[in-house]
Amino acid sequence: MHDIHESGHACECPRTADLDGDGPAAAGRRRFLRGAGLLGAGIGTAGLGLLGAEPAQAAGSAPAEGGGGTARGKAKKGRWQPDPDARRFTVVVMPDTQYLFDQDRIHPAPVEASIRYVLDGGVNREDGTDDNIVFLAHLGDVTENGLAVEYAAVSKVFGLLDDAGAAYGVLAGNHDVRSSTDDRRGSTPYLETFGQARAARTSGYHSSSPDGYNTCHVFTAGGRPWMLLSLDWRLSDAGFAWANAVIAANPEVPVILTTHELAYADAAGRAELSDYGRKLWDRLISGNDQIFLTVNGHYWPPGRTVLKNRVGHDVHVHITNYQDRYYGGAAMIRAYRFDLDRNTVDVSTFSPWIQEIAAEERNTLAAQQVELTSEVDRFSLAIDFDRRFAGFAPVPPRPARRPAELLVRDTVAYWRFDDGGRDGTAVPPQQVVKDLTGQGNDLLRRSAPGTPDDALTWSADHHPDQPGHGSLLFRGTRSPLRGSYLETVPTAPLNRETFERGFTVEAFCKLPADWDSGRSRWSALLSRWGMAGEAGRSGPGTDPEEPVVTLSLSEAPALQWCVYPLNQTGASTCWGHQLPLDTWWHVAVVNDGKLSRMYVDGCEVARNPSTPAVGLTTLGRPWMLGGYSYAGLLDKVFHGHIGDVRITRRALRTREFMTA
Repeated sequence: MHDIHESGHACECPRTADLDGDGPAAAGRRRFLRGAGLLGAGIGTAGLGLLGAEPAQAAGSAPAEGGGGTARGKAKKGRWQPDPDARRFTVVVMPDTQYLFDQDRIHPAPVEASIRYVLDGGVNREDGTDDNIVFLAHLGDVTENGLAVEYAAVSKVFGLLDDAGAAYGVLAGNHDVRSSTDDRRGSTPYLETFGQARAARTSGYHSSSPDGYNTCHVFTAGGRPWMLLSLDWRLSDAGFAWANAVIAANPEVPVILTTHELAYADAAGRAELSDYGRKLWDRLISGNDQIFLTVNGHYWPPGRTVLKNRVGHDVHVHITNYQDRYYGGAAMIRAYRFDLDRNTVDVSTFSPWIQEIAAEERNTLAAQQVELTSEVDRFSLAIDFDRRFAGFAPVPPRPARRPAELLVRDTVAYWRFDDGGRDGTAVPPQQVVKDLTGQGNDLLRRSAPGTPDDALTWSADHHPDQPGHGSLLFRGTRSPLRGSYLETVPTAPLNRETFERGFTVEAFCKLPADWDSGRSRWSALLSRWGMAGEAGRSGPGTDPEEPVVTLSLSEAPALQWCVYPLNQTGASTCWGHQLPLDTWWHVAVVNDGKLSRMYVDGCEVARNPSTPAVGLTTLGRPWMLGGYSYAGLLDKVFHGHIGDVRITRRALRTREFMTA
């Protein structure tokens, strides 16, 4: 705690629990004090002023197994089982709880509720989902005075975590040690309670500094190890050396640093380093690229900022402390919900204790503190984890695969572009791109009149899961129409194929950042020469001048598969969703002889038709890669990258796609 912002006001708070009488709230509290050995030790129950009512499960609860006290809910030994491989997981931090453990003013219930929440995995009582909580970090100032009697109460509550085998860390704040000295201060009630002996029994414990005041934890989440450092509020030279050494000994592990003092914030939540925080930054954080997030308490109000370390990478610096709020912060916790697929950390701040109380039973101030939603209490961090960690833990690229590995049963055409010219060089006008099945569906370069040679170039860019490590960059324009595309040779067997038994068409593509709907909408990755009207199609919605087969991009841009099946008089259409630009995508259209389904990056889209669609109409004419015709004439040329393209004569399962 650091009293830079301190205020108070009187208010009338109806529905206050009877903590000194014979009601269930008072009885539950006395049970805790007896279990902790605190009744009769000068700690009474007077003047507590708790909330409107204690949670229903509080009264009559049984002691924890092996821990005594007031274990409630599901806090049973050995049930800490977060999923180490799930790509969504949560780290919880608990800031200053000192006003809840202050001499004869002992209020364990809020902290206990927060610990129960952690042990329950952050379960949503409405839908049964959980946050997959992998670690709890207390940020120091656990107690107000650092007294043994205060730590006796604290120890009993944190025993719930021990009994469950949970991963947690508790660091010392200035109030815990009542000293301005550094981590060489020697024995204290804090150290006797949360020293190395206890820490070593927790899940994920790695090591402690020789003095016992600094602890390293390594937990597994998202299929990889993560380090969390719990650092004393004042590091000595030896403490700095230990912290730097433990990071250096684990050079590929991302690090979350927790400590009591590092940064403070103004009223708007803008954070900056304190004097001691600057020392931490210079001697530890800035020089260790593995540290990407720091969280401290001590100061209020909460705040955050982003600083650049020595190699120019982001370090997110956060302050979270609510001791100045009603009921000493009510053991408010902050949940950092990591989502590796979204490259996002969603942050929220709330009091599980207040949440447990029925809304109609909360007093006025409690109702205001159940959840905090300011910009520094509830927000999301966009972190591209692979990119941020690439400097110390680069993800090895998937190697290219031999063409023969992609020739699954019934493959009729396979084209790739990793064996042409150097990156950025023009595809020669007479270039032949071989069909790697050997069936003769080779591609030739074709161009609109006036198209420069560099309108079609080789590129080393590719989808990370693409078999071939290369692509073609098409630079199609309209008004005037310019651009080059590829076309199957006149004798290609593919030109006559009707795919009555089914098919799978796959392609990789990327639209550049400068893709413009006005210039490029309705251009095609893949299409077939021949108009619907020529093929005798005149059903509802038919455009007689559009091609019989096309995989195009709408103005959104969204993928559209528009074809004229053999069994229909009109068109059958699958629609994808809007595609972000400058991103590689894999698209597959699968037909099992009855129905067509579009998949984007292996995920089935919503707008697939339920009307049976059998085969593909053909007039025996060539296919185009990057070209689109209308009224029998070249109408548009693709603008962007096209990677490997494969067509098979049967429906493939997703595990057989080129991305598999």
